[in-house]
Amino acid sequence: MVTIDELKNLDRSKFTKASDGWGLISSRANAARERVDQQITARLRGTQKGDAATAALKNLDTLTKNYQYIHAECGLIRTALSGLAEELEAPQRKLKQALEDAEGMKFTVKPDGSVEYPKTPSTPAPLLPTPAAPGAMPSLLKPDSTLDPNQAKAQEIANRIGDALKEASEIDGRYTRALAKLTTNSDLTKTDWSDVARDVKDIRAAAGKHFSDSKIPKGKSPKENAKWWANLSPAEQDEYAALYPASIGAMDGLPAAIRDGANRIVLTESREDLLQQLKSLDANQPEKLLHFMRSDARSEVQISPKWEEWKSEREQVSGKLDGMNAIQRRLDLESKEDLPEAYLLGFDTRGNGHAIVANGNPDSAANTAVYVPGTTARLAGIDGDIKRMTRLWAAGRGMPGSPDLSTVTWLGYDAPQSIVPEAMSEEYAHAGAPRLNNFLDGLQTAQGGPGRSHTTVIGHSYGSTVVGDASNKGDLAADDIIVAGSPGMLVKEAGDLDVGKGHVWSEAASTVDDQVPLGGRVVGLGGYKMGVQTWHGIPYNVGLQQTVPSDEAFGANRMTTDSDSHSHYWEPDSVSLRNQAAVVVGQYKKVELE
Repeated sequence: MVTIDELKNLDRSKFTKASDGWGLISSRANAARERVDQQITARLRGTQKGDAATAALKNLDTLTKNYQYIHAECGLIRTALSGLAEELEAPQRKLKQALEDAEGMKFTVKPDGSVEYPKTPSTPAPLLPTPAAPGAMPSLLKPDSTLDPNQAKAQEIANRIGDALKEASEIDGRYTRALAKLTTNSDLTKTDWSDVARDVKDIRAAAGKHFSDSKIPKGKSPKENAKWWANLSPAEQDEYAALYPASIGAMDGLPAAIRDGANRIVLTESREDLLQQLKSLDANQPEKLLHFMRSDARSEVQISPKWEEWKSEREQVSGKLDGMNAIQRRLDLESKEDLPEAYLLGFDTRGNGHAIVANGNPDSAANTAVYVPGTTARLAGIDGDIKRMTRLWAAGRGMPGSPDLSTVTWLGYDAPQSIVPEAMSEEYAHAGAPRLNNFLDGLQTAQGGPGRSHTTVIGHSYGSTVVGDASNKGDLAADDIIVAGSPGMLVKEAGDLDVGKGHVWSEAASTVDDQVPLGGRVVGLGGYKMGVQTWHGIPYNVGLQQTVPSDEAFGANRMTTDSDSHSHYWEPDSVSLRNQAAVVVGQYKKVELE
């Protein structure tokens, strides 16, 4: 229990100074991480090869993770101490005011909080404190209006003192418990983001009353988000990122490093939650088979509907965990491929789950590619989509001059999960297009504006339909568009897209190997155009016709492809992959056209 003297004489500036000190350590760790990433790792990866370089890069990645961990943990301590100092201001002010009022009335405040006052003839007996319950503040006897009026004044002051001490004790206990949990082992190589995630929950529980999320922008443009963030002090930025990582990690327009740090915490928290769900499901598995007697006295066995429901729910949880493990492997660079640091620019488990994973920092990349997957894309299967973009990154870096680039897997929308009927509908594209535009606008904002990075948007299958609708509904922040196996882009020709006809590129395997373009034309995901449809210059259709990007009449740059199926446009060392890489890094003369 906080005493009167402790609260009255409390020097809150000591907490503030300690908070500033931890904040300084946090900021320096973050600055060191950026220097390692941008000035050492990036240059080493771009200029050195061999076993020594690989070993050095591995050690540098570990150093980066350590700095990131120090930044996060010290930021949490800073937030806790800052919150403690500011929250204790109110009860300290209340106590001092009560003590001043008591002194002004010549009342005496005892160490236990009881109050003595000058007696008058109307006072029948000395004032006695009421018995207090263990741990509670003593209080005076309920005043009687027929007695000395000083008694009521003393009682009111005693109550105010008791309330101030009770409030201070609650605050002190809340922060003490949270700070006591902020520990780590002495080996930073064994730390992980699960430790940070647990600490975030503890500090949020302690400081949530003080640091509200009500001022975090909601539904604003990326530029507005960036302006809000830039106007915060470094301390305020750390507080919001520490306590509300899900909100900060989802904000388009913020720096990639900020979103990455926040989303790593969200990823870890979500994994812990899903593991608990899986454990609970396994502990409560219903009987699979139902045995009953038919009317003809014959026994029959059927699968229980409850078991089917349980199985479906377990598969969803397990699938999301598989996707999260794939993301974690990429974040940990558990790959034989020579890849840059990964950035987690978005993550949640709502519905089928969403994630945005970048190879390299898109904020500083000279070239940026954003890949939008298509039908059946979901968190459970994101491993394949991530690998497509790691292959594209490697292919792009392998182009003449080893161009600097970042490749992004953008699973930021709810993709159709079936060909029939979901992929036949435009609704998924209509819902996903604004999200894609916001993300692209956010990238451009974080990069410093148009022209700071050559940006290519890549749409596979139904993802190309989302890209087309994003171009229709806004100003697509991109320089080139690549589509592969496109069922249509909701426009009749390449010139209708924001990047201009000369910057629209299409890959499509033969109709035998990839029937999606034909299917999209049948269900109307392209656009109607009056004219002559040709194949290598040979007319085969005249009149009003539905066009998709692989049609000559659409007017895209049709690239050569060696894909033998709808899913093989990103095979290692393939013509399809090399052509995409050439576009992504702006080396258009390297593209092989049909």
